[in-house]
Amino acid sequence: MKFPSFVEKKTFLPLILTFLLGGLSVFSFAPFSFPFVIFLTFAALFVVLEKYDKSHYHALTFGTGFFLSGVYWLVICLNQYGQMHFFLAALFTFILCIFLSLFFYPIIFYKKYYSSLFFVPALFSLIEWFRSIIFTGFPWLSLGYSQVPHSPLAGYISILGVHGVTFLILLSLTIILKIFKEKYNRKSIMLSLFLIIIWGSGELLKNISWVSKINSPIKVSLIQGNISQDKKWDNNFLRESLLKYMGLIKSSSSSLIILPETSIPLMLDQIPKSYLNEVRSHAIKNNGDVIFGVIERENGEFYNSAVSIGTAPTQYYRKYHLVPFGEFIPFKKIFGYIYENWLEIPFSNLSRGSEIQPPIDLNNQKLGLNICYEDVFGYEIIKSLPEATILVNLSNDAWYGESIAASQHLQISQARAMETQRMMLRATNTGVTAIIDKNGRLINSLPQHQVGLLDGFVQGYKGSTPFSRYGNYPLIIMCFLYLLFTVRLKK
Repeated sequence: MKFPSFVEKKTFLPLILTFLLGGLSVFSFAPFSFPFVIFLTFAALFVVLEKYDKSHYHALTFGTGFFLSGVYWLVICLNQYGQMHFFLAALFTFILCIFLSLFFYPIIFYKKYYSSLFFVPALFSLIEWFRSIIFTGFPWLSLGYSQVPHSPLAGYISILGVHGVTFLILLSLTIILKIFKEKYNRKSIMLSLFLIIIWGSGELLKNISWVSKINSPIKVSLIQGNISQDKKWDNNFLRESLLKYMGLIKSSSSSLIILPETSIPLMLDQIPKSYLNEVRSHAIKNNGDVIFGVIERENGEFYNSAVSIGTAPTQYYRKYHLVPFGEFIPFKKIFGYIYENWLEIPFSNLSRGSEIQPPIDLNNQKLGLNICYEDVFGYEIIKSLPEATILVNLSNDAWYGESIAASQHLQISQARAMETQRMMLRATNTGVTAIIDKNGRLINSLPQHQVGLLDGFVQGYKGSTPFSRYGNYPLIIMCFLYLLFTVRLKK
């Protein structure tokens, strides 16, 4: 029997190696946070690409290993809380990872365009950005997040965004590999200086503030209810949930109290008026407001919403970017059978809120709200700017158990704070509930899977970073024009 060439003995072991290298790359991201690992694994991958043929197979196996180790927690979501059979949950996750590995395909051009410093960084960054928008987008584990918040390259994030940091990671790596190959000649010295300038400038940029303070800091309490997903919508635990949150609210003296996503396990019009009045009374007593997550119903449509009550008029935010397969059913004619027979996810057919919604105006600050998965999309977060002075994320990562997903999500929120130079408040059900400063650093956080109240002060800021003004467009245009020029020149 003749095997395909990619499983012949001479190439099978390198494929295993590239798969493992992809898996090890995840150690650059939270909760491990070793930024240098991504350079080591990609450098080893490029060495493999130079030595062996079938580079497209190596790119795909690397990408598959990368995403399997990075988003394995989808199995927990589908199996443990979505009631899908473990085999099917694992199969669907594996298929998704294979699909996502296709976005690593640009690295096969490393050998062909070796003479160009910028070709692979530009192409990979452009394709990574495309991954963030296709089929509603899945920018999770964009390479740039691996440098957040402490790497010198993170200094560029307020200018170029997270995909710009991806570009600089691959550019730095390409320069390093060329330095070793040039064997310390004049060219290697020039490349070394270029690398020092890139990294040194990044460190200096971290000290630049594009924004200024507005109004006085306000005291805030972020509530972590720690209600497991299997109990969250169970009527037998409804009274327990309501009492728990009421107790936590009343234990706070802050003028701004924030609860997690869908913290009240009822639709808004089903919550007893006496309960809402009690919450409002406590907020007024604190001379402030309470924001809570809830399912809202209007004209037969359902929304994942955040509602504020207290001294200010009641205000609403409705989630715009819904989670595919979790909050709405894409390609319903194709996937409808799966939902009806293999999955049990509550409120899996929600409606979208408006794309542009005004910030919530409380305590002389304007809060740019986003719910759960929405803060993954930096180009959408900036739509509330420059009006928003503080960013607020309400999340429920209980879907992912005790996996690394919550830490990854926290790192993503840190990147949003750095891109916009706005403080980010994260109120989550099971963690990580945190207060993040405008430079992406954690001021304080609660341990995961514990009931808690996180108190602190939050400062509002006005002004715009280059990224919050222009988004990803400068990077996209730059990469596209460079690739077009390089390909035409090579022809």
